[in-house]
Amino acid sequence: MSTFDHSSLIHDINASLAPFRKTQTDAMAGFGQLARASMAEGALGAKQKELIALAIGITQHCSGCVGFHVKALHKLGCTRAELEEMLAVCVYMGGGPALMYAAETLAAWEKMDPNKA
Repeated sequence: MSTFDHSSLIHDINASLAPFRKTQTDAMAGFGQLARASMAEGALGAKQKELIALAIGITQHCSGCVGFHVKALHKLGCTRAELEEMLAVCVYMGGGPALMYAAETLAAWEKMDPNKA
């Protein structure tokens, strides 16, 4: 399990990508449009889509994804129970490595909880 601070990680990722966003404006605009279109309300709600995105990030072993999507889920009013059910599916599908990222996700969930700040 990682011992880093996910809030700092997402800040650092954004800072590192800032110059890239300036030099690759078309590609980054396309990525942004893809993200907005994919996450827009539809048959699935925003919270469900963020849970799916986080599950994919966990099974792909992406700590940055954990940070960004945990932050978004807090904003969307996701409960810990909803998060834990999704984590159980991740462990079912991803085995031990997903369990390690589930632990990382739970630590990030607690640290990034705006109600505990």
